[in-house]
Amino acid sequence: MVIDTIASALGGHDAAESAMIQSTAALVLGGGTSPVIGGAALSQAAATLANGYLITAVNLCDVHHATLCHVTPEVVPPALAVAEERDVSGAEFLTAVGLGMEVTTRIAVGTHYEEFRRRGWHSPGVAGPFGGGAAAGMLLGLDAEAICNTFGLAGSQASGSFAQLGTPTIKFTQGRAALSGLLAAKLAAAGISAATEILTTPVGGLYWTHSDGGDPESVTSGLGNRWELEKCSLRPWPVAAHLQNTVAAVLDLVQDEPEPSTEVVGLELSLPTQAHSLHAAVGWDDRFQARLSARFVAAVVLHDRRCWLDQFTAERVSDPRTGGFARDHVTVLHQPSLPASAVVLRARYADGREVVVERQVPKGDPADPLSPADVMAKFQNAAAGRLPDTTIARLLELLPALDEQPHIGSIIRSLSPTDAAFA
Repeated sequence: MVIDTIASALGGHDAAESAMIQSTAALVLGGGTSPVIGGAALSQAAATLANGYLITAVNLCDVHHATLCHVTPEVVPPALAVAEERDVSGAEFLTAVGLGMEVTTRIAVGTHYEEFRRRGWHSPGVAGPFGGGAAAGMLLGLDAEAICNTFGLAGSQASGSFAQLGTPTIKFTQGRAALSGLLAAKLAAAGISAATEILTTPVGGLYWTHSDGGDPESVTSGLGNRWELEKCSLRPWPVAAHLQNTVAAVLDLVQDEPEPSTEVVGLELSLPTQAHSLHAAVGWDDRFQARLSARFVAAVVLHDRRCWLDQFTAERVSDPRTGGFARDHVTVLHQPSLPASAVVLRARYADGREVVVERQVPKGDPADPLSPADVMAKFQNAAAGRLPDTTIARLLELLPALDEQPHIGSIIRSLSPTDAAFA
């Protein structure tokens, strides 16, 4: 998951907004020596904000489907900042990231997600600061009391609105949450105290302000024996979480066709309730929205037989042939009976044939996980042209054995192309 996260951040530079986030972070939070993945080093705070945005910028990062929470953008950046500062071991870093992800997903599960979502909250910005704070706090060596204060400080910064869906600010939520986690841990390390019952206090507790009291018992149920983070899905393609299975279905459709599928004259895409409500009506006026549009994603993958960053360039998004097919020949239907991640694709061919593809879960789901080779290939694709070739080769050796490294400061610094550690 750490390797996948680094790959997602390297790919995140493809988003036009990423440069704006980095320049603004430098302007407001200052320069420094903390690495930005694939970019110039900044202050710890600025790098944490920038990395949080980069990881999620082009829809390549993980997702915890039960709470629609992207977890690594809030957890990995503060952990990277502190790990580089303290030059910790790989095992310490991975432990902190794992704990941070578990904290985030469990806090999110406890929100009673249906009610939480009905009120318009976005999980990464609410649960994420807790996980980011936990990861940074563990690497800072905080004791139990200081970790409790970290959680209190995280809860005071919990926010994030689904009103931002369809705009780049929905991604800023994750970057801001990463920074909130770093701040929470650093403030607790400095001795700042905070409310000790930040989740359940009737007046102002997170589960009462963001939901209907939530489900606090679920937060600690099976703690240490059952790992909620194992339910996170990875994303092989740079599109919205609920469209990953659409990509998989279209690729299943075309994989056995000997010629490019221009003979397809119509696609009918049936989606479950949440996927339909989020993506059926989205257009493709710009690159950001194109990644969220069920019709454009289906059309471009059909015509190109692949799905990577070059399917969402400005030129590709404005291509009249693909856009015309998406507008006139792709229909998106609502099928409430489908499971949350399922999709049914019906293709009509010019010769009268009709082919139906049904998928229950997308590639990358825990039920159909990416292999280590898949993740390494994703890393190589994302790193190409962003990091020096010598650095990529060295990282391909070191990252899979990160748990064996006694000190990882130089490895983290090498993620910034301005660093010459592996050049």
